[in-house]
Amino acid sequence: MDTFILLGSFALLILIGMPVAYSLGLAALVGAIWIDLPLEAVMIQISSGVNKFSLLAIPFFVMAGAIMAEGGMSRRLVAFAGVLVGFVRGGLALVNILASTFFGAISGSSVADTASIGSVMIPEMVKRGYPRDFATALTVSGSIQATLIPPSHNAVIYSMAAGGSISIAALFMAGVLPGLLLGLTLAAYCLYIAKSRNFPKGEPMPIRQALRIAVDALWGLATMGIILGGILSGVFTATESASIAVIWAFFVTMFIYRDYKWRDLPKLVHRTVKTVSIVMILIGFAASFGYIMTLMQIPLKITTALTTFTDNRYMILLCINGLLLILGTLMDMAALILILTPILLPVVKAVGVDPVHFGMIMIVNLGIGLITPPVGSVLFVGSAVGKLPIEQVVKALMPFFALMLINLAIITFFPALSLWLPRLVGV
Repeated sequence: MDTFILLGSFALLILIGMPVAYSLGLAALVGAIWIDLPLEAVMIQISSGVNKFSLLAIPFFVMAGAIMAEGGMSRRLVAFAGVLVGFVRGGLALVNILASTFFGAISGSSVADTASIGSVMIPEMVKRGYPRDFATALTVSGSIQATLIPPSHNAVIYSMAAGGSISIAALFMAGVLPGLLLGLTLAAYCLYIAKSRNFPKGEPMPIRQALRIAVDALWGLATMGIILGGILSGVFTATESASIAVIWAFFVTMFIYRDYKWRDLPKLVHRTVKTVSIVMILIGFAASFGYIMTLMQIPLKITTALTTFTDNRYMILLCINGLLLILGTLMDMAALILILTPILLPVVKAVGVDPVHFGMIMIVNLGIGLITPPVGSVLFVGSAVGKLPIEQVVKALMPFFALMLINLAIITFFPALSLWLPRLVGV
């Protein structure tokens, strides 16, 4: 009955149109009243949920990504990617993917990736003869790399949802190879399509111009080295690296590139604070919801039920993948990480799945949900940037969905892909 009261009230609030964050908070209050828990305990959990030093990484990474996105970094990354792969047949499609890889390693946000890279690449691809729906679907799919490649905001949220017991640095390193695998898979598909559809072939760039573009882009790309290099060398933590990234992004944008006007800076800060405040409200309410779930022993009950049904690791992972794929189409990624991690992590740990590996499985599953109707935020942004109806973009996305499911299967059943790099560098 406890489970029905808590989860039922949450589901009811969602169905009547209540925002996810407030649904979590109100459901937690309903659950507390049901089990005669003082409401002060819920308030304490909300406060303690956001009172964590590691969560400072989120606003700093969001700010760094926003500064670089609006300061001309996306345009320079596209140009640099063009130098590397733009000369082959279908090269502009490869430029799109590679630019998303670079930008994802700076912003950590799929929405920012789609908006920034898409606004540059989609019109250019259409101008060069690529179908608009293909260009939009490719941009949307490529942006999912940002959920995996460090500095992924979702990795920070997963670490926090797991009670801070999982190293953010380990999650960052675990996402590198899965993220690159996704990019390589998309690139291979684009090369095949380019040949079959006879997409245009780019021209090699003169050496002098290529060097100038590379040097111009390397100022921004150095952000990746600052984030990962600082963490792996032990000079600073993941949270401290985020603050250093903001300072570096500000310096490069305002003093090196100088494309961004000082008078626009307060508006950028306001947008960043608005975004972060929504995330923090969600985290605080999710912490109270998770606390009530723990008191009601809901994670233990689910673990017992699943392990009673089967103790086969792969069957359990298949069931969890199916659940995550379905829920990912219905709710926001951050909210699902916060809700489901306390429930599912004990289940997978009981059958011997590494928590870092499971983090990658969860992020990939929910990343697919970002481009899936009816609530895929990245899908909506891509549709708006590409100036196409959502239905047309979804139709063009079908081959890309198949590729992502293949990637999900590889990441799920070959844990070494996620765990090799963290173990190699000792994080």
